[in-house]
Amino acid sequence: MEERKLIYDLSYDDLVDMVNTWGLPSYRADQIWHGLYVKLWSDPGQFTSLPLELRQRIDDKFSFSHLQPSLTLNSSDGETNKTLFRLADSQAIETVYMRYKKRRTLCISTQAGCAMDCVFCATGQMGLGRNLSSGEIIEQVLYYAQRLRASGERVTNVVFMGMGEPFHNYDETILAIKRLNHHDGFNLGSRRFTISTVGLVPGIRRFTNENHQSNLAVSLHAADDDLRSSMIPINKKYPLNELISACREYVDHTHRRITFEWALIQDINDTPYQAIRLAQLVKGLLCHVNIIPLNPTQNYRGRASSRESVQRFQNELERYGIPCTIRLRRGIDIQAGCGQLAIHYK
Repeated sequence: MEERKLIYDLSYDDLVDMVNTWGLPSYRADQIWHGLYVKLWSDPGQFTSLPLELRQRIDDKFSFSHLQPSLTLNSSDGETNKTLFRLADSQAIETVYMRYKKRRTLCISTQAGCAMDCVFCATGQMGLGRNLSSGEIIEQVLYYAQRLRASGERVTNVVFMGMGEPFHNYDETILAIKRLNHHDGFNLGSRRFTISTVGLVPGIRRFTNENHQSNLAVSLHAADDDLRSSMIPINKKYPLNELISACREYVDHTHRRITFEWALIQDINDTPYQAIRLAQLVKGLLCHVNIIPLNPTQNYRGRASSRESVQRFQNELERYGIPCTIRLRRGIDIQAGCGQLAIHYK
């Protein structure tokens, strides 16, 4: 039997082409799209507006799930939730839900594992399994959207900061955003998405030239090449002068603020020298720095900066006029914080 394709891998135009090929009117595609992305139906039997024969044909041809929830963990404060999903090919990913006062944010994965090998990141320590399809990326969002709807809530923000480097899976990541942004479907605004990259310069430039409206964040973590290369190997290929040049092109072209993420590691990158170098590096750039005390991972011995060091780093940046905030750490007790996602479960 032919393997069933994941239905979320289809665009709206794909659905129209499909029903037309089957000799059906285009409005059947509208009904399917509305069921998937507005009603959030996840089983062919729910599509009661469709003829039984068409429902059966869809069921025969398509899967409505490539992700099987295997384990769910809840943080002690009840504000963060993490789900381990098993994929059909034995790969696995993790997705995080974070509840804030006014926001319901999902941190989703674009790859099973990651090839970037950042020393302090648990996902990087895993290595790369494979890229996710656009449908597998979308399915993470819809899984939580269905559960939030049951309590009268909805997803407000999606950040591509889970497992994987989004620009290493550029096409599928962008397709997922376009599908979730579709005005007749899930209709999540473009600026409700944030893509975080470790600094793949070609991806940043392509993102800039294609005029995408989603937010861009860059994981910087060091302000000189020697230190950054020791932490983030891709810096050897795309050093800081190239990376910051691409960031300036992004801001000049889009007139939008860029975010730099900085995981503070005690006695490594939390020194006044690094703060001053960072301020010099981004001087005149429309940007914001997110300061994140390092989250612990199993195979990295570095420690989070002390409260005093974090405050000193922030004060130094502010002295140079660089907007910055200290990010609230979330879900550390369930390994759901930045850099902590990895597959430890059997």
